[in-house]
Parts: sequence; structure tokens; C-alpha cells
Amino acid sequence: MMESSNRSPRIKHVSWGRLDIEGEAEPYKDAKLFPGGSRAWNWRDTGTTHSPGIQIADLQELLDQGAKVVVLSRGMAECLHVPRETLEFLKQRQIAAHVLPTQHAVARYNKLAQTEWVGGLFNTTC
Repeated sequence: MMESSNRSPRIKHVSWGRLDIEGEAEPYKDAKLFPGGSRAWNWRDTGTTHSPGIQIADLQELLDQGAKVVVLSRGMAECLHVPRETLEFLKQRQIAAHVLPTQHAVARYNKLAQTEWVGGLFNTTC
């Protein structure tokens, strides 16, 4: 069983442009969640755009924080892509990846967070 201080925070609510996270006073627009915490996800930090999509650099913090499985949201309308290189990077490290539209990604993440060291990248628009 995971220690409660190291478990991944639960997502309380998601809607267009808003992600409410357990333990956070303010909502995020886009977020990185990982064992022990969360923070805003600024795509400009790594040069992420809709295409080619989620970069390996976007994932590194999740892995550094101990994620053993990741959930990658593609946005509400699935406009955010996930390049093959990103998935290969995870596969090489034996990290299971779930790539889903945001609403489904939230449900999967919350279920995994009950028992797994899960991280996630969540885009609440596009």
C-alpha cells in the first residue's frame, strides 16, 4: 500500500479549461500530476504543440517523481497528439501508458491512483 503523502492526487472535477485537483486551492487549465503532487503544465516549457504533440521532456518530471504508469490526455476534442517516439520512450522504460480523450483519461487516472504510482498529463481544451 502506498503512503498517503506519496500517492497521486485525485482529480475532483474536469470541464473545458478547468481541472480541480485534490489539495489544490486553484484549478489548473493544463496540469501535470504525479506521486506526491501536481503543478500547472506549461506547454511552452518544452515546445509542445498540438502536433507533433506530447514531448518526452513533458514526461520526465512524472518519471522523476516516481510514476510507474502514465495517463496522457489528448484534450477534450483529441487535438493533442502523442508521437510514436514518446510512446517508445515509455515502453523502453517499462512504463505503461494510457492515451485517452481528457474525460476518459481523468476516469482512468483516478482509478489507477487508488493503487498505482501514476502520473498524468492533462489538457482541458482542444
